[in-house]
Amino acid sequence: MTKPVSEIIVDTLLAANAKRCYGIVGDTLNQFTDAIARSDMEWVSVRHEEVAGFAAGGESYLTGELSVCAGTCGPGSLHFINGIFETHRNGSPVVLIATQVARSEVGLQFPQEVDQKKIYEQCSVFCEYISHPDQARRITAMAAQAALNKGGVAVVIVNGDMFSEEADDKHDWAVHRPRPVIRPCDEELEEIRKAIGDAQRIAIYAGWGARTAHDEVVALSEKLNAPVAHTSRSTEFLGHDNPNDVGMTGIFGEPAGYHAVLDCDLLLCLGTNFAWTQFYPEKAKILQIDIDAEHIGRRTPVHHGYVGDVKATIDALLPMLENREDRSFLDKILDIVESDKETREDETQEPDAELIHPQFVAKTLDRLAEPDAILTADAGSPMVWLLRHITPNGRRVMLTSLMHGTMANAYPQAIGLAHAAPDRQVIAMCGDGGMTMLMGDLLTLVQQKLPVKIVVFNNGSLNFVELEQRVEGLLDNFTTLENPDFGALARACGMWGGRVEKATDLETKMIEWLAHEGPALLDVTTARDQLVMPPELTVKQMSGAALYGIKAILHGRGKGLMEMLQDNFLR
Repeated sequence: MTKPVSEIIVDTLLAANAKRCYGIVGDTLNQFTDAIARSDMEWVSVRHEEVAGFAAGGESYLTGELSVCAGTCGPGSLHFINGIFETHRNGSPVVLIATQVARSEVGLQFPQEVDQKKIYEQCSVFCEYISHPDQARRITAMAAQAALNKGGVAVVIVNGDMFSEEADDKHDWAVHRPRPVIRPCDEELEEIRKAIGDAQRIAIYAGWGARTAHDEVVALSEKLNAPVAHTSRSTEFLGHDNPNDVGMTGIFGEPAGYHAVLDCDLLLCLGTNFAWTQFYPEKAKILQIDIDAEHIGRRTPVHHGYVGDVKATIDALLPMLENREDRSFLDKILDIVESDKETREDETQEPDAELIHPQFVAKTLDRLAEPDAILTADAGSPMVWLLRHITPNGRRVMLTSLMHGTMANAYPQAIGLAHAAPDRQVIAMCGDGGMTMLMGDLLTLVQQKLPVKIVVFNNGSLNFVELEQRVEGLLDNFTTLENPDFGALARACGMWGGRVEKATDLETKMIEWLAHEGPALLDVTTARDQLVMPPELTVKQMSGAALYGIKAILHGRGKGLMEMLQDNFLR
């Protein structure tokens, strides 16, 4: 018995454990959405397709299972592109159904015709047309299999008229998820053992590829008395329950993580693909283990490179290693951790009832949020406050746009996270620039009755860009934002909305905000001139800031300069 292509695609995705499809209905997609309406798959309507890409990625990031998004030909599918790039780069398994005009019109510059394949090949692990009805299940299964096994977006392109055509569907094409164990061979393990034995000051730098190897990384650290630094992306997985954890390095990092990486004589890079070469050591030997051979030596020259799953590799290596007694390097780095803790505690104690520092907002949220809260943050300064001041505990989820670095990701991702975990607290830390970029989908939260909690860091500027300009010695230009009262805007959309303008009012209002049963938005006016301080100031950064100060005075912006000094150095 034959079936329409639309039903075959939906059935194949359901068999691959997809539960939801995010998008906007219409035009070339109508037959597909009709098939969804008659199936067990849930359709989630959004107001902008970019949000659908973020939301599907948020759900799949949390569950590790397949999610779906779908768009109409031309403009509809093009709107997905930024959300799809973000989702692909953070490794979330998503299938995008991108439709095309009818086959009879392809190649004739028909209205809304777009070559979807040329666009989406650069942000997908699979991108193919269904060229014949009999390919429907096979192509869809291969797409789902690629997304789940490679970690990323798979795109299936379908002409609108194809959906209603019938296919025999006689072959049972299915999605397979093999789980091989991959580690270096015995000879390579011996090379690793020897390199470790020859070193005096060993540091571990663990990344996303070590996210399932928390206990193994801790065990290796304890056996070697080695400090463990981690990438910002792996904070939620590795930044807890480890007495030798020394935090992040990089521009968002902490001094201890920075010095652990730069002062060692052997750096064990475990599943790391951290992009900034200047934060790797120049003199130490580097030993890198990664599941993907293309990552080895990509970011910095390495002396030893091996392909392997971090968990499986450490399991095989640990019995070969002797316990290292010398703790001098570890203790030196841990002393920096303790000193930095005192500094951070001072930073997050709000001294001024009239001025709210963003660190104080983040630390208050850290204290009041549930132990298993799911938190997202917009790229820019909210990302920094999430990574630095929200405490990882092994139960919390912390998602932000670290690979793609896009604005406006936070609450759109929270839409998918809330669908995936309806019984958990979902919080989006939004910048005012990010919020205003995709503000229309506040209506999606109301329509879907999703209890997402949004806090807006309202500093009236594109703050992170402003600070970048100042560090380069430039005057800040074109960064000012004229914002509404976001709390009032939220109420106009039909959700709870509040606003805080004094630090003394923050905790009471935040408790009320978090306790509200439905979607809720808290607008907090924060200090505009709060600097994101790197773990170590370079001469270039200091000279750039000094040059900004001179320019600010010469251009009559002395008041702004004094506010920056007051907020960061004179508190």
